[in-house]
Amino acid sequence: MAINKYYDSDCNLGVLDGKTVAVIGFGSQGHAHSENLAESGVNVVVGLRKGSAHWEKASEFAATHENFKVMEVEEAAKAGDVVMMLVPDELCADIYNKQIAPYMTEGKTLAFAHGFNIHFKTIVPPANVDVIMVAPKGPGTEVRRVFEEGFGCPGLIAVHQNPSGKARDVALAMAKAEGLTRGGVLECTMAQETYEDLFGEQNVLCGGLVDLMKYGFETLTEAGYPPEMAYFECVHEAKLIVDLIYNGGIQKMNSVISNTAEFGEYYNGPQILPADVKERMKESLKRIESGKFAKDWLEEAAKGAPNLKAKREALGQHPVEIVGAKIRSLFERN
Repeated sequence: MAINKYYDSDCNLGVLDGKTVAVIGFGSQGHAHSENLAESGVNVVVGLRKGSAHWEKASEFAATHENFKVMEVEEAAKAGDVVMMLVPDELCADIYNKQIAPYMTEGKTLAFAHGFNIHFKTIVPPANVDVIMVAPKGPGTEVRRVFEEGFGCPGLIAVHQNPSGKARDVALAMAKAEGLTRGGVLECTMAQETYEDLFGEQNVLCGGLVDLMKYGFETLTEAGYPPEMAYFECVHEAKLIVDLIYNGGIQKMNSVISNTAEFGEYYNGPQILPADVKERMKESLKRIESGKFAKDWLEEAAKGAPNLKAKREALGQHPVEIVGAKIRSLFERN
């Protein structure tokens, strides 16, 4: 299936001239989006709860940028021509419905960096506003870092509603102002982004990779090998391998490692991750596509996320984390 790709030359930043972008939230994504937008010349207001942990940090940035202001959520929503929701998925609907919805009037644009709440219909915008997604493919810290270095994190855009006929132009202008089109953006649907993002996080990037690291560490230490060495082999070196793949692909990585390591990849990898892993991944994808995961997560969040907090605490007590903290401290730069 062909997919549209866009770069800086395909976008008109002037689409945002005279407009104000209201960024709701100033966490990992919120600070990166809003600061990049402001430094690209866009008028930005950040909507926060006064006295929140992020208010002071946002105010520090505002003190050195005339086109960047901090205000309470409702005030920002009222001022914004484009209102971008960058609060956690599980809080987004409540904040939108109580504090944003009254100000989403005809001609405005509602923007997201993830399709979760729109696709699963926890947020249902009015039909007379544009609804878009501008989604960097990386954490906010990385989005900000590469922007400051003069490049950009690649990303995705999507148009969900387009009553104005200009929604794509606004999405591309936002992507350019945030630095994403320096790296290149792909156009998709919110459903595609939602499903693929959740699947990748749960099965490969977070769920799959973290469990592989822990199981490898446990296997070596239970067999009597020093935990420090186990940490190096099963956790520390993962970054080096991923960096090689990021820069040149899997074959490039294989060309850099030893022949012994490459043979071991083919020899033992399929035995560690047999074919039925793919079948379990297909089952995972079905849970995501059916909405079961979203339902279970939102129900968990509504209870105060007791299971999430318990898992988080247990991970902090796992030997791989305790040993890892000691190892990393040995290499801290003064």
